[in-house]
Amino acid sequence: MQTAKLMSAGIAALAIVASAALAQQTPTAPQQSAKGAQQGPAWMLTEVNRLNGTVAIRQVQNGTVGTSASGTTERFKVQGVSLDDFHAGDRVTYSVTETGGTKTITKLQKEK
Repeated sequence: MQTAKLMSAGIAALAIVASAALAQQTPTAPQQSAKGAQQGPAWMLTEVNRLNGTVAIRQVQNGTVGTSASGTTERFKVQGVSLDDFHAGDRVTYSVTETGGTKTITKLQKEK
């Protein structure tokens, strides 16, 4: 009888943990079109380094006001785009090419 109660309690605990894990949202990765343009979620510049020609971009979180979750920041080299008009906090769209494991932004535009 004690074994049955113990197994019941274990199964109930496993069901609760599994349901909580399934309820967590996973962030969506950017989808790339055939040309490599980012589609879907909004992106924000978090860092602009004009000396090195690099930027850091993070996905803007949509959801409940006051959520503290932040997206993952990615760093990119920028080629063929002047960074003079871009500042941290700007919402942007961009196109990326990847060569030899290095991601390079080839098109960067502010969202309107």
